Amino acid sequence: MADFLLGAKAKSAGYRLAGFDAIGSTNSEALAAAAAGDPGGIWFAALQQTAGRGRRGREWHSPQGNLAASLLIVPDAAPELIATLGFVAGVALNRALSSILPDGMVRIGIDGADGADGKSRIALKWPNDVLADGGKLAGILLEATKTGDGRSAIVIGCGVNIVAAPQGTPYPATSLANLGTKRTAEDVFEALSDAWVDAFSLWDDGRGVGKVLEIWRGSAAGIGAPVAVSQDGIVRRGIFETIDSAGRLIIRDDDGSRFPITAGDVHFGATASARS
Repeated sequence: MADFLLGAKAKSAGYRLAGFDAIGSTNSEALAAAAAGDPGGIWFAALQQTAGRGRRGREWHSPQGNLAASLLIVPDAAPELIATLGFVAGVALNRALSSILPDGMVRIGIDGADGADGKSRIALKWPNDVLADGGKLAGILLEATKTGDGRSAIVIGCGVNIVAAPQGTPYPATSLANLGTKRTAEDVFEALSDAWVDAFSLWDDGRGVGKVLEIWRGSAAGIGAPVAVSQDGIVRRGIFETIDSAGRLIIRDDDGSRFPITAGDVHFGATASARS
């Protein structure tokens, strides 16, 4: 049986929790709650998803023992700032996982995919992944719907590979078990629920997005390294220069031209050079 618990900060902040052994999709459950009039501030967490999904409708494999957690919120923020909640979730996941993993457990990432600070055990991969040892450890999916009064209800889904990582993915994947730790999905969720409170407070309905992005950049994978971004069959290569104030990935071409990227699949270093 799942034994999910909110962290002390999350409880104090008034968050609620619905835990499951297995569910079709925690994001779908959260969207259904929004449609039914839930005011937000509720987590849906499960040890297994049978119909999970990732970006662009991809299937998200989540076997028994991995963590699927989705948070429903109704933020009071301008529409153009809503998308930056993915960076808030990234910061929260980074902090939660870093607190879970013992010092020295994670090695430097492959292909320039380690954190920009040169010290991070966990690295954030634009736009919505969390890496350890250069492999995908967690992913984030934002979905939106409208409340009955016309406000935007946002679902922030977080999937973490605890006991197993999917095989045959476009980018290497790993799990906490692969990294040699026996921490459970419940452990990670409790840490995440508290880390979210701090990161969301910093975001401050979008007023603090600059501070969030600054922290995110500090653990960003691949800044200063070769990068390839694939979108709809078109690949753009260059140097990953930074993330701008709107959360866009900035690529610098050989001639020094800079291009903002709003979406796409990212590959670093030797992987970036090899892909067509």
